[in-house]
Amino acid sequence: MRTATYNEFGKPSEVLSVTESPTPEPNNNQVRIKTILSSIHNHDLVTIKGEYGNKPELPATGGSEAVGEIDALGSAVTGFEKGQRVVVSGVQGTWAEYFIAPAQSIIPIPDAIDDEMAAQLIAMPMSALLLIEFLNIKPGQWIIQNAANGAVGESMAMLAPERNINTINLVRSTESEQELIDLGIVDNNVVTDNDDWKEQVKNIVGDDKISGAVDAVGGKSGGELVSLLGKHGVLASLGAMSGKPLTLNPSNLIFNLAQVKGFWASDMMQEISSDDMQRLTRELIERAASGQLKLPTGGIYPLDDIQTAVSEKVQSDKKGKILIKP
Repeated sequence: MRTATYNEFGKPSEVLSVTESPTPEPNNNQVRIKTILSSIHNHDLVTIKGEYGNKPELPATGGSEAVGEIDALGSAVTGFEKGQRVVVSGVQGTWAEYFIAPAQSIIPIPDAIDDEMAAQLIAMPMSALLLIEFLNIKPGQWIIQNAANGAVGESMAMLAPERNINTINLVRSTESEQELIDLGIVDNNVVTDNDDWKEQVKNIVGDDKISGAVDAVGGKSGGELVSLLGKHGVLASLGAMSGKPLTLNPSNLIFNLAQVKGFWASDMMQEISSDDMQRLTRELIERAASGQLKLPTGGIYPLDDIQTAVSEKVQSDKKGKILIKP
């Protein structure tokens, strides 16, 4: 079978190549899945660079989330059948014609959810739901987030209101704001290129306070979020798109008794109870099937063109998730 494999850590477009590998066999508690579509996430690219929290053994195959059909079942697997369409996230090696996944990690997907949405349904939208619970945000409270036109940000802006949670969605430009509007996200969007953007935020919140903040940028941007938190507010740091260290004013921490916490979705998914994981998964599937959750696709590339798909040009210009089709 064909796989997108790398033998060393480095720039994804340079170290990835399509190679022939043996088709894997599932053990007792695993399934083999024939890939339909697989997502390219930022954490996949960071993993290939060797900069992620977990480093795979080399050589390794890229990819961590996909939709596919069950092709073979381990001897101890029950409750599933060959040909069943499922989604999987948090596994290794989905940029391939076939991959192996633990039976307990696969999720049957209804026909109401198409392949393009199913291929990206779990990782980023689940991160948004986990962030809400990580920050302990209750109905009626406010969350502010930067990089709101990213995959997690868009999911947050669509999923939080379904829980009666208010979001303020920060983007850098009117073009980025239009991406939100095109998805039906029209309330409480603020463009930070405008000099008065902080005043706009304060006018939106009024007499309420902002209880939680989500920083995917780092640098000065993350520090500005902390400055807007209400007393006892909490900021979750989940990324550093700026490439700069988080810059904080101690006064904002001290006098507002604010907290800054690191958030790593893959670790939280391992720690969360199976009941809570099933509850959150049902919520995602219901929102996706009803059309309340929309996940745009930025393009579908054949596996043989993996180097283009992961290139800086494609990834920086994307208006939705880039998908791989074996």
